[in-house]
Amino acid sequence: MIPDWLEPVERAAREISARDLTAFVAPDDLVARRGAVLMLFGPDRDLLLTERAHDMRSHPGQVSFPGGSIEPGESPRQAALREAEEETGLRPEGVEVFAELPSLWLPPSNFDVTPVLGWWAEESPVGVVDPAEVHAVYRVPIEELLDPAHRVSVRHPSGWTAPAFLIGPGHDLVLWGFTAGIIARLLDFLTWTRPWDDRVVRDLPAYMLQGGPRPAAPPSAVRPAAGSAPPVRSQERP
Repeated sequence: MIPDWLEPVERAAREISARDLTAFVAPDDLVARRGAVLMLFGPDRDLLLTERAHDMRSHPGQVSFPGGSIEPGESPRQAALREAEEETGLRPEGVEVFAELPSLWLPPSNFDVTPVLGWWAEESPVGVVDPAEVHAVYRVPIEELLDPAHRVSVRHPSGWTAPAFLIGPGHDLVLWGFTAGIIARLLDFLTWTRPWDDRVVRDLPAYMLQGGPRPAAPPSAVRPAAGSAPPVRSQERP
């Protein structure tokens, strides 16, 4: 059973449409690759996020929900939980899946992604399992995502701008792109968003474009946002 504070999220998931969450909706006749991500809400009213390794070919250093491709025979829920376990060591049996958002299309990669909403009923240790894929794991309080001081617009070198969040211990890590879009639009739909100044613009960090050098995180580190609970140590996969 989910806590009372998540009930509005469960209701929103039943009512929200893909167009409420993204400007890109796949054509009916499109054949796209299928994927799933886990939007996991923790007992401290936080969200579980991962930071991709900085030397990856695509989206280096980008902060995202755990997730990936749906394997043959899998449901989106099964795929989201499997990927979360592989990336963070999360124990899937401790997660209560309570809803799914509409599938969302990513035109550049032609992925049709289903965000799976979960309640972390029984917490388990999480952290970096494979440093080649994940740089760090974060538990970000929703209160910090709502704080206008941590809201900015991010600017891509192409000139494109979009809403973003500043997370991490020093609030110097940019959460942007697909994941930030889902969070921002879901908060808007819930009417939880607080007024913020979208004229505050930050350029997208260079390492997020080309995987530039950055200090490595210890494989066991979970990085909380400032003022949150102490880090939880990882559980390495066998």
